[in-house]
Amino acid sequence: MPAPRDRLIGPMPSFDPAVGVVVKEPERAAPGYWAGCPSVWYEAGKRRFLMTYRERRPRGAESERGWRCALAASRDGVHFEDLWEVRKEDLKTPSMERCCVTPGPDGGYQLFVSYVDPADNRWRIDMLEAAEPGSLDIRAARPVLTAESTGTEGVKDPYLVQVGPVSYLFASFAAARPLSASERELAHGNADIYTTGVTTHPTGLATSDGGAGFLWHGTVFDTGTDGAWDRYQARLTCVLPTESGYLGCYDGSADPGENYEERCGLAVSADLRHWERLTVDAPWITGPYGSESVRYFDAVAVNDQWWIYYEMARPDGAHELRLHRTPIA
Repeated sequence: MPAPRDRLIGPMPSFDPAVGVVVKEPERAAPGYWAGCPSVWYEAGKRRFLMTYRERRPRGAESERGWRCALAASRDGVHFEDLWEVRKEDLKTPSMERCCVTPGPDGGYQLFVSYVDPADNRWRIDMLEAAEPGSLDIRAARPVLTAESTGTEGVKDPYLVQVGPVSYLFASFAAARPLSASERELAHGNADIYTTGVTTHPTGLATSDGGAGFLWHGTVFDTGTDGAWDRYQARLTCVLPTESGYLGCYDGSADPGENYEERCGLAVSADLRHWERLTVDAPWITGPYGSESVRYFDAVAVNDQWWIYYEMARPDGAHELRLHRTPIA
């Protein structure tokens, strides 16, 4: 369990995301070029930060969309060097999105990868394991959650929380509903149902006891009510322990036009299975530029500070990966 100094005593303080330190810049200063989707783990025993991130190119570009994901290491939490990478060609996929690195149940490392299944154009999550981060082999990846195994229209963006022997895997998914032939073609014809408006995108939960497979439990954090700022998507991206339970950061959007440009909200839970949103009327944090997007928050406790990593929209329409540090209350 987290130590008392690694818990939130009061609410997470708001901050200006534009003052954060730039950790990764996009490949080009133009719309559709992004560096982001971070997940972070601090290995206290090694005094090392591990971070996964994704690079994206706009539709129509050479090797478009999510074309590269990497696992990188850092001593200072700012300057990262890649230890491992996967490119979309390695998976024969139209696109990749968030990965998540965690400790393995018997030591070593687990990496969860989300990508579009080339067989049916629906998002899925696979896992690979290795004794060291640089030894991960994408050819040894095995399925964890798929559209078929979850009864959804696709599942992606894994985030892992370990409580005792139980692993809690939160994932964004495309909610299933009866689809006509034309709706199904619209949903999966472009290999990204999230852009289509065919269905909504809440957060689901899968659990594993000891790492021997994950059991899907379905929705644990639903989208907002009609008219809400987060009525189209509500994607938990970060979970932090508090005195009485957990605080979650989530990406919200009102419609498919805000897909890719989500903003951050807050929710709380006593048991990781039932969540209540704190940001009913508006996001918790927005950016100062363009779409105001600030998304994919993750945070780790290091040296009595929260190190908060996030993806933010820039004035030129690109996205970059930033870091903000704030004292643990």
